[in-house]
Amino acid sequence: MNTTCFLPGSTVPGFDSSLLLDHQADEHWVAGDGEARCSIWWNAVPSLPNEKLGVIGHFSAQSEVAGHAVLERAAQRLLESGCSLAAGPMDGNTWRRYRLVTERGVEPPFFMEPENPDGWPGIFAAAGFEPFAEYSSSLVEDLSRRDPRVARARERLEQSGIVIRQLDPAHYEDELCRIHGVSVQSFVHNFLYTELSKDTFLAQYLPYREKVRPELVFLAEKDSQTVGYLFALPDFREALRGESIRTVIGKTLAVLPGKTYGGLGLVLTESLHARAQSLGYTRIIHALQYDGNRVRNMSEFFGHIMRRYTLYSRRLA
Repeated sequence: MNTTCFLPGSTVPGFDSSLLLDHQADEHWVAGDGEARCSIWWNAVPSLPNEKLGVIGHFSAQSEVAGHAVLERAAQRLLESGCSLAAGPMDGNTWRRYRLVTERGVEPPFFMEPENPDGWPGIFAAAGFEPFAEYSSSLVEDLSRRDPRVARARERLEQSGIVIRQLDPAHYEDELCRIHGVSVQSFVHNFLYTELSKDTFLAQYLPYREKVRPELVFLAEKDSQTVGYLFALPDFREALRGESIRTVIGKTLAVLPGKTYGGLGLVLTESLHARAQSLGYTRIIHALQYDGNRVRNMSEFFGHIMRRYTLYSRRLA
């Protein structure tokens, strides 16, 4: 099947061409008459020890044949560009859309969750890609369950001068700046981390101003400096299905490194559970957690895995 290359700045039929520039892609490839497509990155990519990483994202495929063709072409171009390993699907970095749903379970999609046809993982596998990283979302249905370690952790944190408050909607942009400051320090050692500018971060989250319920966003502070946060919001997908909103999505939890803040993530999580229950919600989703993250252990204590996701890779050299 023939493939066609488009460079950033050109018009790509059937695709939002502005994303190529906005996401700093190096090329965009289309198989057939738009039956499959993907962008590739080899310059603005996450670092990986002992590898020159190439990234495949903006992926879509209407058939396995077309999907296989565009992935083969992408892998060839990344090899020609000096890459030793290709990873995907990932729209450049992990701050954007990445990974595939690989074990769907019975729960419907939730707000801001990545979605894909069930056949896409098979297309990556057929093109020689293997699981590179695994992720999961966990469902908590008993919001009254309490971890016995929380009381002691909360007391110790309060004695050290840490206070927890909810987000102030009147200063939403300033609050996002505080959240960004914690994120870039907390996530710096995460798998496939890339630095994200404050302006880019604000551009991603400012549009959600009207969706955020301040009572569900917690900021932890010490000496007026933000040292941790938990960002959660209602599952608006339930309303789109004509249902009452009974679920809260715990989207991001971050705490500054250091023994001073030990247990803060657990205290923030339990604070969210208690607050959500008091507001009438009955379920919480701990969303999109990396399997190598210690937060997974906490999620397994409170609930059970409802969905799994996979990021793939393929050796190029």
